[in-house]
Amino acid sequence: MTTAGPTPADGSYEAPQFETLLQRGIDLVAGARPMPLSTSSMINKEEILEVLEEAQRRVPDELRAARWLLKEREEFLAKVRREGDDILESARDRAARMVERTEVVRAADGRARQIIESAEAKARQMQHEVEDYCDQKLAGFEAVLDRTALQVREGRSRLNKTALDQEGAADVKEEALPDVDSSGFFDQDA
Repeated sequence: MTTAGPTPADGSYEAPQFETLLQRGIDLVAGARPMPLSTSSMINKEEILEVLEEAQRRVPDELRAARWLLKEREEFLAKVRREGDDILESARDRAARMVERTEVVRAADGRARQIIESAEAKARQMQHEVEDYCDQKLAGFEAVLDRTALQVREGRSRLNKTALDQEGAADVKEEALPDVDSSGFFDQDA
C-alpha cells in the first residue's frame, strides 16, 4: 500500500494511515468465515499478512509524523510565548517610561514651585530693602531740606530785620534829607 500525500520531511502533514490499516486487519479477522464444527475461523493468510506488514512499515512514518507535529507545536508555542513575553516586556517598558515621565514631571513641577516661591520671597525681601533704602534716603533729604528751610527762614528773617532796620534808618535819614521826591528818589536839582 502507498501513502496518500507528501511525507513529513517536506514540511507538510500526512494523515495517519496506521489506524486505517489496523481497522482493516480487525475487519478481516471479524469477517472471516467460521470453520464447520469449530470456533476457529478461516483467514486469508496472505491478505492479513499484507495488511500487517503495511501497518508495520507505516508505524515509523506515523511516529515520525507525530513527532514532527509535536515538534512543530512546541516550536509554535515557544514562538508564541516569546512574542507574548516581548509584548509584555514592551508594555512594562512603556509603563515604566510613562511612570518615569510622570515622576519627572512631578519633580519638575515641585522644583518649579520651589524656584517660584524662592524668587517671590527674594523679590519681597528686595522690595522691602529698596523701600527701606528709599525711606532712609528720603529721611536724609528731608533732614537736609528741613535744615535748608530753617536756614532760608533764618536768612529771610535776618534780611527782614536788616530791611526794617534800614527802613527805620531811611525814615530817619529821609527826615534829615531835604527834597526827596515822592517816589522815593533823591532829586539833586532841587
